[in-house]
Parts: sequence; structure tokens; C-alpha cells
Amino acid sequence: MEDFNEQKFTEAKDKTADNLPQGENAEYNKLLEMGKIRLCGLNLAKLEGLMESFGEKKFRASQIASWLYTKNAKNFDEMSDIKKELREKLKEEAYITDVSIKKKQISADGTLKYLLEYKDKNTAECVLMRFDNRANLTACVSSQIGCAMGCKFCATGQRGIIRNLEPYEILEQILTIQRDTGLKVTNVVFMGQGEPFNNYNNMMEAIRLINSCLMIGIRRITVSTCGIVPKIYDIAQEDLVPTLAISLHAPNSELRAQIMPVEKRYNIEDLKKALKFYTEKTGKRVTLEYVLIGKLTDTRDCAMELAHFMKDLKCNVNLIPYNPVDGALGFKKPDKKDVMKFKFILEASGKKVTVRLERGADIDAACGQLRGKDIR
Repeated sequence: MEDFNEQKFTEAKDKTADNLPQGENAEYNKLLEMGKIRLCGLNLAKLEGLMESFGEKKFRASQIASWLYTKNAKNFDEMSDIKKELREKLKEEAYITDVSIKKKQISADGTLKYLLEYKDKNTAECVLMRFDNRANLTACVSSQIGCAMGCKFCATGQRGIIRNLEPYEILEQILTIQRDTGLKVTNVVFMGQGEPFNNYNNMMEAIRLINSCLMIGIRRITVSTCGIVPKIYDIAQEDLVPTLAISLHAPNSELRAQIMPVEKRYNIEDLKKALKFYTEKTGKRVTLEYVLIGKLTDTRDCAMELAHFMKDLKCNVNLIPYNPVDGALGFKKPDKKDVMKFKFILEASGKKVTVRLERGADIDAACGQLRGKDIR
């Protein structure tokens, strides 16, 4: 796997874990009798158990892990430093993944969007983004197929919830991107389809796999939630704590309830208390994500209220100009002058404020536009 390379990035653009037992041989043999074992999503300990069941030395597991997670092998024949007999055994008894690319789209700005198909024929999307000519490559991953939260401005919410994604299915989104492009993902954001905290255990296991198998530091992993308050307390006490982003999108309970049904269950004041707990417990700042909907959430009054709301909160603010979504009637993009006025008012409060760069809007890959279906 190469580090970032401009030419390779351009070439890539132009291209047309189950809970397995931890090393008990009898259990592995039983699984082998039932069918082939999927390797993607197995950590080193589980790969070592598999090698023991094959009668191989443990060090073979490290070799296989390297091919799976560092070199992004597409097949066993690529694993050149593994003896031929073991490669043949792997072909007979295992496979790398059951996830496939159903559709790939390329934005004019270089953003790549993948529609992935899982073994049950359900689909979800992930996105590869690059910003400001920086070497960092960010993968935006989905945590669920569909979403139950029903935010009025979001395409995923219109689909409803289908099911949770398994840890390996989340990990596989990053691996698929890397196999397809030959590039190394450096940052991961859980900002695709679904509410990550409604799939909390699988999300956390995926984060552990991303951290340990792909060697992506926890500071480079961000989870975005619309505000499932109990899980904010939980994640603050994990041994591996990602950066937290909160989909706030309104400065008060009344307006937030109009566009985000979650407000009726976990109100904005309880959310703020949970965020304070998170920042005090972890020492980390949170990012407040705020969608600017023209003449609705982008007004001067909203900016003043938001500035008051966050004045005693350890946070940054990321403003997101609304991206049009079919079915979201009555919502429109904000005027650029209103975006700048809103930003100026918040900056006067002393907080760091950024405006999210639009990426992939022409292929419906921008914030709020992911649907997870092959709409032709």
C-alpha cells in the first residue's frame, strides 16, 4: 500500500467479523465443516486460531493479516510470501470477503462514491474524499443500511431503517476503497448512512478493527451522532474514544424538533449536559455540526442563540450549507452572504468555526445526500 501520490490518485479516479472463537481448534473445525470462513474482519488473535486449526505456525497469521489489511490483497495468489500449500488450503477453506462494488461514481471534484452490496443483497454507500490538496484521504462510512432517525433534510432518513451493519461490513467499506484505488485511507468519519449510536456495539468493534488492523489512530476517527444521549455517556468511558461530532442543526428545542425528531426524546439541554460530561471525561473537544437551511436555520437570531448555547462548551463548529435532497420540500440552500454572516457572529464568541467544503454534490455524495440505493 502506497502513501498518497497525486498521479496515483488521478489514475484511481479514472478507473471505470463475525464473533468467531478465539483460537479453539475444535470450534474452528466445526465452522470449516459448515462452510468457508470469511477472513475480512478477523483480528490477529482470531487469525492465529485459524492457523492453529490448519496445523500452521502462528506467525502465518501475521503474514495473512498484512496481506488483508496493509497490502489489501484481492485474492490468495497475491500472497507471495505464503507457501503454496497454505494458499491452496486457504482457497479451499476460506475467502477474503463477501462484499462487492455494485456501482462507483466519480465527482468532478475527485470524490469517489461506492454503492456496496452485501451478502444479503442489501446495499449501503461509502465515500472517499480529499480536501485542500492535503495528503489526507478521508473515508466516510455508513453504520447502518438506512436510518431510523427521520431528519427532515436527510436523504437516508427518507429510506427508513433496514438493518445494522456488522463490524466487518463497516471495515470492508474502507478496505474496498483501498483495494479499488491502491491508496491508503488516513482518516475515517462515521458520517454516512445510519445513526452510529443505534448500532453502538458493532460500531465500537469496527473502530477497534480500524485502529488495530488498519493502523488508523483513534484521533483520526470521528463519530457523528444526532444526539443519542445515553450513548454519549457510554463512549466517553470507553478505552478507545473517537472524536465526537454532534448533528445539532438548530439552536433551540422548538426549531430542532421541527427538523429532527430525536429532539422529542433527547432534548437539547440534556444533550448539552452529556457533551459537557464527554469533554470533561476525555479532555477532547466536540464538533457541533450545523446545517444552514436557507431562511430557516441560517438567520441572525439563530446565530446569536447558537453562540449563547455553546459559550460554556468546549467545542468547534462546522457549518454545513444545506445540500438539496429530493423529497425535502420547502428547504433550500442558504445565500453565501448569510453563511458568512452566520460564521462571523459565531467567531465573535471566540470559537473556531469552519464551513464544510462541498464534496461530491454532483453525484449525491455530499452531506445528507446518501441513500444507499441504486437509483438510476
